[in-house]
Amino acid sequence: MITKTGKLVVAVLVVLLSVSLLLIACGGNGDDNDTGPPPPIETRVITIGNLSDLTGPSATAQVIINAALDDLIKYYNEGNLIPGVKLQVETYDGQLDPAKDIPGYEWLRERGADFIISGVPATPVTLKTRADKDKFIVVGLSGDLEELQPPGYVFGAATYPQHEALTLLPWIAENDWDYQANGPAKIGGAGWNDGYSGWFFQAIEDYADAHPEQFEWIGGNLTNFSFTWGPEVEMMKDADYVLPCSVMASFVREYREAGYDGKLIGSDVQMAFAGMIDSAQLWDEIDGMLIIRSSRWWNEEGEIINLTKELLNKNHAGNAEEIMRGGVGYISVLNLYEILEIVRQAVEAVGPENFDTQALYDAAQNFSLVVDGVERASFSDTKRYSTNYYAVYEADGDEKNIFRIDPEWYYHQVEP
Repeated sequence: MITKTGKLVVAVLVVLLSVSLLLIACGGNGDDNDTGPPPPIETRVITIGNLSDLTGPSATAQVIINAALDDLIKYYNEGNLIPGVKLQVETYDGQLDPAKDIPGYEWLRERGADFIISGVPATPVTLKTRADKDKFIVVGLSGDLEELQPPGYVFGAATYPQHEALTLLPWIAENDWDYQANGPAKIGGAGWNDGYSGWFFQAIEDYADAHPEQFEWIGGNLTNFSFTWGPEVEMMKDADYVLPCSVMASFVREYREAGYDGKLIGSDVQMAFAGMIDSAQLWDEIDGMLIIRSSRWWNEEGEIINLTKELLNKNHAGNAEEIMRGGVGYISVLNLYEILEIVRQAVEAVGPENFDTQALYDAAQNFSLVVDGVERASFSDTKRYSTNYYAVYEADGDEKNIFRIDPEWYYHQVEP
């Protein structure tokens, strides 16, 4: 007969045996091999190579773009928006000199760049062959469509002059110039041989050839970074619409002083140097200028422009107004945001420790960004430019600012 004490011992043994079996089933054995908290993940440093212009002709705009990049990187790092990753940047001064593009590319890679960005229009064109050969990603913040074909390792988080021209000219024909009553508008331009102006000129000419009832192309002169425009001014004396040089202040002054009244047209390339219009007091001279843009302006509200203003006021409170008056440079936050979001998605897909060019390439090809309810940017396995939509703005001489004159976003046009 089992006594009460014996029954108690048996019960305790049964409980202990049950607990032991439960621990074994759960993988625990009660010894020092129990797994504790996972060790901290080592931070992966991702280095962005920035092939910029710090001392050349476009430095005024590029330095502001670089400030926007630094501030956005700080925003991502401080907010831990890419867990396990610290972003940093290395910058090379290419001085807007194509001969420095390859040396700059090599210099940045030697310093650990995981990919390269550039706000210099011609740089991605120069680097395409090398980038495709090396299977190394280069992202342009401006440039030409030829850099993107065939699809390879050069991407464009940018606007393109061909798209700008082919989207703006139909808008002008429908909203600004009555060609049915007045006949075709005479259109031409004057610019630097910087890549951008020539590409815009060619797109205008192509559109005019396809729509002779709307426009007559009267030509466009390209100079080697001249600041005097006598022959070009005379060439544009009868123009109804004129595309000026990207750094347009000197051309605008000469053109208006000569008594010519063609309406100016442009894009963010011209607005990158809006501060010079302020300094030269030329707002009256550009009054009515039509500007095609892919982002909201400082006087608007929206998801990315609000973030842009937040970063600007937080990091540059003392000269925020000066930077805004200076033009579009800091608004490049939109383009830079696209790039950092691609990095974030790549890391999210493979983990910080496995981030590499292939992961970035895969993320880029599948990237889409919706802003204010519109898919403003996207890439694919065949589409290497991101910008999908544009809006039209007008310069107001009295207000010394530009304003959106059409609420619509216009899908980019690729054919005349």
